[in-house]
Amino acid sequence: MKKITLGIFTLLLIILLSACGSSDEGNSGSEDSSSGDGSSEEGTTEIAVGATSVPHAEVLQEAKPLLEEQGITLTIEEYQDYVLPNQDLAEGRIDANYFQHIPYLETQMQENDYDFVNLGGIHIEPMGIYSQNISSVDEVPEGTTLVMSRSVADHGRILSLLEREGLVKLDESVDKVDATVDDIVENPKNLQFDSGVDAATLPEIYKREEDALIAINTNYAIEADLNPSEDSLILEGSESPYVNVIAAQSKDEDSEALQTLVEVLRSEEIQTFMKEEYNGAVVPVDGSAE
Repeated sequence: MKKITLGIFTLLLIILLSACGSSDEGNSGSEDSSSGDGSSEEGTTEIAVGATSVPHAEVLQEAKPLLEEQGITLTIEEYQDYVLPNQDLAEGRIDANYFQHIPYLETQMQENDYDFVNLGGIHIEPMGIYSQNISSVDEVPEGTTLVMSRSVADHGRILSLLEREGLVKLDESVDKVDATVDDIVENPKNLQFDSGVDAATLPEIYKREEDALIAINTNYAIEADLNPSEDSLILEGSESPYVNVIAAQSKDEDSEALQTLVEVLRSEEIQTFMKEEYNGAVVPVDGSAE
């Protein structure tokens, strides 16, 4: 009786082990079918790109069908600040981002040790200085406060605009891109500077501080229904070196999908869209300004 029971137990054990082996083989085959490179079974490639809502996400939305024609499915992750898009890119949550100009990108890479690469310039958003009650540069009162974001990468840009209009003079030995308030050597209007606010709050400050000068990034100005070419007191020209770029991790520098993204964003269709949609507030580039 014991021999019969032992035999039945052994037979059941063999059947159980065989079933487990078949299951493992099935799972292994399933794992091998995934490429792991963002490609789907239909041969399309999926990429996720982070962007601030206006104009970057809108431009990407316009580019989606053009990318689909080339086998690329684009997911757009929208942001309302200038910090998280780079953090998420560094952590691999997105494949690229489109929101920042070159000086800001370089500053972020240096300060945070990001291993990023600039894949190409797409457009320029002219920086504007706005005021509700000051209608001309000649009418700027003594002691007026100029409010700008805490982003140091924009300070030289804003101060250069003030210098262009004769409101300040900067130390000639300092690169204008890197200039700070401490580099002002002449300030005939005795302007005061407030640089402790988030860029996204500048439109609200513009509405509240009627007698101040407010330096507002174009994307936030557009969101607040401001037309930079009509509503700004001082506006940056198209010669600006502050080109907005596609940034990615350095390991993805040769990614065909991301290279195609840049090509599509520089295409005639997208350039025409930017010119017509934003009426000069967004100026497309051909890549020569990188």
